[in-house]
Amino acid sequence: MAGIILTRSISRSLLPASKHVKTKGLTRQYWTPRRKPLLTGGRTATLLLSLPALSFLGSKTYRRLHVVHALDKAEEDLEQADYLYSCGDTEKLHQLLLPYKDSEDAELLWRLARTSRDLGQLSTVAPGDKKRLAYEAFEYAKRALEKDDACFAAHKWYAVCLSDIGEYEGIKVKIGNSYIIKEHLERAIELNPKDATSFHILGYWCFAFAELPWYQRKVAAMIFASPPTATYEEALEFFLKAEEVDPNFYSMNLLMLGKAYLMLGEKDKAIHWLSKSRDYPAHNEEDREVRKQALDLLKKING
Repeated sequence: MAGIILTRSISRSLLPASKHVKTKGLTRQYWTPRRKPLLTGGRTATLLLSLPALSFLGSKTYRRLHVVHALDKAEEDLEQADYLYSCGDTEKLHQLLLPYKDSEDAELLWRLARTSRDLGQLSTVAPGDKKRLAYEAFEYAKRALEKDDACFAAHKWYAVCLSDIGEYEGIKVKIGNSYIIKEHLERAIELNPKDATSFHILGYWCFAFAELPWYQRKVAAMIFASPPTATYEEALEFFLKAEEVDPNFYSMNLLMLGKAYLMLGEKDKAIHWLSKSRDYPAHNEEDREVRKQALDLLKKING
């Protein structure tokens, strides 16, 4: 739908960047056929443009590059923030970044947006807090974008957080926001074509509209003269591009490749990718859910 002073060893952390940015002399290296019945009732169709959880993977080691000068407090906290993100320590990460909520630094703000969103998606968080955190995350992402329009991660997280608040705004607003979401994802890719998760999220966007139920499609047509449209072929192209940029980086991308091929009637290719997502090491709750979906689809295909 992001490492700092990190080696490629944590490249499987989600929503990475591959962009070098100079900050006070320090180089930071930043690592998102309709007749077929097998996918009916899926989360993508029933919750229009609900983006995937984009959970942490962070199972690989964290290694710091050697630097020859001291870091200031903000730089140290940025480094610590990306380490905590790679570990999936959501609550500690949120506590670390919250004091920067009034910051003018886009790099701090988009990370705060990301961790606020992640905190809101924890199963232990009350519904009222989930809503509050969703809107807070959106405001942080919005401010990050205002501070640095050339920051690809700000565009990406603005798109993701805008999709999240659509859950509370009704279908008219949600469909209207979908145009904006797509524009910001495309801008993120333009700014950083090496970010696999931006391609993945855009593929998910296309899949959602390709799979849109008839009643939501009818509502969209009543509200908008030209509602958003997409095809499974387009979705597949983005999922494949994400895999090309960073192979095996995300269990959900493997699953969506399988689903896209299934919807296009390419059974053998669907089985290949569904098997890969089934066999993906389960590091978190999202990976386990992906495995369950893959197993269920494989049973239906082979049944």
